[in-house]
Parts: sequence; C-alpha cells; structure tokens
Amino acid sequence: MSDPIEGIWDCVTVASFGTQESVFTIVRDGDTFSGTNIADVGELEVQDGRIEGHRLTWKMPTTKPMKMTLVGKAIVNDGKLEGVVMLGAFGKATMSGVKRG
Repeated sequence: MSDPIEGIWDCVTVASFGTQESVFTIVRDGDTFSGTNIADVGELEVQDGRIEGHRLTWKMPTTKPMKMTLVGKAIVNDGKLEGVVMLGAFGKATMSGVKRG
C-alpha cells in the first residue's frame, strides 16, 4: 500500500491577489518530510516539514516578491490536500491539491 502523504501533488493556491498552480512534492521520513513546491514564480524548498496523522505543517523561504517565510498547514485525506499558507504581510491563501497516481 502506498503512503497516503508522500508523493507528487498538483495544487492550486488562491490568494487575494490571484491564483497559482504548483507541483508540491513530499518526501516522507517518518514523522517529518522534505520536498519542493514548484510554480511559475520558481521552486520553493520545504523546511521543517512535520506530519501528525493526516496533518502537515511546513515552512518555505522565498525572496519573491520579497524575502519572507511562507508557513503552510494542511490535512491530507483520500488523495486530497486542503490547507492554508500564511503569506506574511500578504495575508493568507487557501491551498488545495490532488495526489498524482
């Protein structure tokens, strides 16, 4: 049986200033994970990824449009990901995704 969390996720993030599609890759290591989130604005590296049951939390440093650390929280259930990303001074965005495969 495959891991319900690890894998490649096709995601959409919706913020007040627009919508962005991305490919979120999760590489699990017990109750932690690493990976990347790749979108039109570039590739963001996952840091401090944690897994508690079906709940995920992570950080992603970015320099676009300014230097800040994005903070994500999501729940994974039946091949779907639903969560929020805190965008520093830009508020928050909703994030949803579907697991490939």
